[in-house]
Amino acid sequence: MNIVSIVTYAQTVAVRGKVVDEKGEPLPGATVKAVGGSAAASTGLNGDFTLNVPATTKAVSISFVGYIEQTKPINATRNLGTITLAKNSKDLSEVVVIGYGTQRREAVTGSVSSIGGDKLRDVPSPNISQALQGRLPGVEITQNNSKPGANMQILIRGARSLNASNDPLVVLDGIPFPGSLGDINPNDIKSIDILKDASATAIYGSRGANGVILITTNRGQANTPAKISYNAYYGKQKLFARYPMMNGPEFVALRKAAGLYNVSGDESNDVNTDWQKLLYRDGMVTSNDVGVSGGTQTGSYNFGGGYYKNQGLIPTQQYTRYSMRGSVDQQVGKYVKIGFTNNSNYNLTEGNQVGIYGALSTTPIANPYKADGTLKRTVKMPLDETFILTKDVVNGLHNQWLDETRGFATYNSTYGEVRIPWVDGLKYRVNLGLDFIQSNYGNYTGTGINSTTVTTPSTATVNNAQTYHWTIENLLTYDHTFAQKHNINVVALYSAEQNKYNSSSMSAKNIPSDAFQFYNLGAATGEVTINPGNYSLTGLQSYMGRVMYSYDDRYMISATLRSDGSSRLAPGHKWHTYPAISAGWNITNESFMKGINAIDRLKLRVGYGQTSNQAVNPYQTLGVLTPRQYNFGDSNYQTGYYVTQAPSPTLGWEYSETYNLGLDFSILKNRIWGTIEAYKTNTKDLLLNVQIPITNGFNNYTANVGRTQNKGIELSLNGTILNNVSGWTWDVGINLYANRNKLVALANGATRDEGNWWFVGHNINAIYDYKRIGLWQQNDPYLTTLEPSGNVGMIKVLYTGTYDATGKPTRAIGSADRQILDVDPKLQGGFNTRVAYKGFDLSMVAAFKYGGLLNSTLYGSSGYLNMLTGRRNNVEVDYWTPTNTGARFPKPGGVQDGDNPRYGSTLGYFDASYLKIRTITLGYDFSKLVSKKGGIRLRGYFTAQNPFVFFSPYHRMSGMDPETNSGGNENAAVPLSYQLRRILTIGTNAPSTRNYILGVNVTF
Repeated sequence: MNIVSIVTYAQTVAVRGKVVDEKGEPLPGATVKAVGGSAAASTGLNGDFTLNVPATTKAVSISFVGYIEQTKPINATRNLGTITLAKNSKDLSEVVVIGYGTQRREAVTGSVSSIGGDKLRDVPSPNISQALQGRLPGVEITQNNSKPGANMQILIRGARSLNASNDPLVVLDGIPFPGSLGDINPNDIKSIDILKDASATAIYGSRGANGVILITTNRGQANTPAKISYNAYYGKQKLFARYPMMNGPEFVALRKAAGLYNVSGDESNDVNTDWQKLLYRDGMVTSNDVGVSGGTQTGSYNFGGGYYKNQGLIPTQQYTRYSMRGSVDQQVGKYVKIGFTNNSNYNLTEGNQVGIYGALSTTPIANPYKADGTLKRTVKMPLDETFILTKDVVNGLHNQWLDETRGFATYNSTYGEVRIPWVDGLKYRVNLGLDFIQSNYGNYTGTGINSTTVTTPSTATVNNAQTYHWTIENLLTYDHTFAQKHNINVVALYSAEQNKYNSSSMSAKNIPSDAFQFYNLGAATGEVTINPGNYSLTGLQSYMGRVMYSYDDRYMISATLRSDGSSRLAPGHKWHTYPAISAGWNITNESFMKGINAIDRLKLRVGYGQTSNQAVNPYQTLGVLTPRQYNFGDSNYQTGYYVTQAPSPTLGWEYSETYNLGLDFSILKNRIWGTIEAYKTNTKDLLLNVQIPITNGFNNYTANVGRTQNKGIELSLNGTILNNVSGWTWDVGINLYANRNKLVALANGATRDEGNWWFVGHNINAIYDYKRIGLWQQNDPYLTTLEPSGNVGMIKVLYTGTYDATGKPTRAIGSADRQILDVDPKLQGGFNTRVAYKGFDLSMVAAFKYGGLLNSTLYGSSGYLNMLTGRRNNVEVDYWTPTNTGARFPKPGGVQDGDNPRYGSTLGYFDASYLKIRTITLGYDFSKLVSKKGGIRLRGYFTAQNPFVFFSPYHRMSGMDPETNSGGNENAAVPLSYQLRRILTIGTNAPSTRNYILGVNVTF
């Protein structure tokens, strides 16, 4: 036994040392591990460590959060001395794409937010906008459609323009991207960098006026063996919550309280039909991606393909995408490098003709079945008749009732780069982007389908559109460091871009056979209509110069000058030149900071810049004549023309000035790091319609008038709470941002434009309506004065008029009492966290909104689902009765405006606040179980999406998802006003889902 002990002791040796940071300060808690073994230890308060390792161990690795891991060979004395770790916090070491180049995060002077592709994939989704929601400060991503495959609205630091586009520029692998974000497979993305202030976006000129989203896709690595990856998931989609419509007994009680309608047609008070249950199905989502990448000594490659499918809850509604990608980079000789990238996809969207309004509005006491148990074709109510839609009916009509959009897009870029041999740091690069997008839409409705009349003629429509886009960029770059302290980077650019779009449309009636569907409209026996098509050809020409200078990693300055010429604008106003400048100061690199050990990094940034917006419709500067036929007798007619758009011969650029102040910090040995920013953007020369006398033949023309302002504060904070403490790791992150948007000026010095709901000093998207303050009660004074035709239990709105000496109102409530209601939230953001223990990991991503106004067409007048008359089914609401006077909603059958309660639009306004857990993921790394040598990486995971919602008044009342799901004029029973169309709403779109997903990631 003694001999064995002696031998065992001889096989183990003690290795000692001390770990410090770049300032020489000790790093307590750093991890020291034997390379190739399991022995590990942590450094003490003074950074010292002692590690017992087998005598055969050749080296140890030293790691600490926020620092570059270092491997140290074991010397003969086994005393490694002092080991200095270099900083490697995410914000410091990360290479940030800034447009026409990259920078270390430490040297960035503009406002740039970044996220890696691996973090995007924490939220399994078909669209990167869904994965980005709540992840980056200042980036507001809002759902405007909840059907499978739908895109989302993205605003970077608020909306600036009233009539021009507020969409950010998307740049894919260095080339402006003309397509939809849904065309990009999230599994192909390496990183996303978002440029937010003008000092960062000015390099992209007018295209970057609303911010820039830089998407970098995966590429191969030189001198690495081939590596194959496979990522897949499959999930079930369950109904998040049914639309809260009344059941049979509740509806019978409502109709009795209203006293307006009796049982009629197919109705019976003892029937209780759940129309939503008859319609919905379980949804499904699946994704499969495979890729191969690698490289030789002089080149690299990356190729792959993906398949994604989402079957929605509504029958036949689904989205399918096939994607392909490929990239090659090749060094040719010593000075030349060439490469190309291809991203192509084919997608199919189906079933969007199936809506749910019928299932919601049909009374629950209507019996859908005949005496023999089969379904009726329609059901009749007192004033309405509805075509019955159930999942079986819709599936059975699949070949007689179609709605399909087939999209094909290919985005291609190639480059050539030459290093000038006689000037160190000088190189020339040319980028060429060639893109093609095609969309083919077709729908067909057979005879009598979705109609109460059996003989309604069949109809079919086809729409076709093509986009041809090319970009060419010539860049000359000089990057050099002098005397090891002076770094200068100079970029000069000339670029040209052209976009051609054309579309056509045709429709027909009386298709002779269902087999024709929408493929042979020429065979129709009824009316064939060729609808107006569209064509546009636009171009942009640009010159740009940028200089970035850094001294000793302490002082940085960047200056940009860009000049753009746009074909969209008027002669003499096509060109605009604008500057941008920003500076940074790395305070922690100063000598006076060396003794301050708690602060690891402190950098101050300041920036100013101008950007422009030319995103008006092509040919907006020209007048438009519209044809009109005039009859002369029964068979003779002539075509005349009248002016519908006045020319705008001085139409020029909208432009914005942005001021940005930022502070980047890292403290407590880089365990906590983040950014605080404040900004202000003033947008001038807004493109607005100017009213003129109708005697001119038209009443307005487009001109550069008006101003808006956005200002706000952003906070991003990340931290590592535990770093391999007894096997535990815990990371957290949070971002907060508050944007204040207001209209500063209108045309001709006006302060309000009630027709467009534009008011100086208020949100661009303010609502102009009455303000509900309760319900009229029995003993309330002045009911007959303020509401001469009103009734007890009706909606009570704020009166803003005058009072006489006795305190009595001097007039009835009218249009002058409408209020300006600001829509924008007070605060937005999100948070994420990840806890890991050995092979397990648990992560969560959440998003929240505080304040603001949410408009729901479900409860407001435009949805025709809260009429409170008993004519159709009604949303389940707490309505006024003589024994329930404290209700929120008015007395059924009370005074009406049209088909809805008077002031019924006010019932649709809710506090927009919510906290939503977007995903919870539990994963396990099986790599060690399947491959002891580490050649295979295998991870499995389970994700729950949209599991919980908190702090939402709308969710509390309805049980529904509080996120918007519709454009302002979508899914309304009657068209909304022009003004409300700008404001995203909750409407009767495809219902929200909870998703339960199993996935796997394999690399070998």
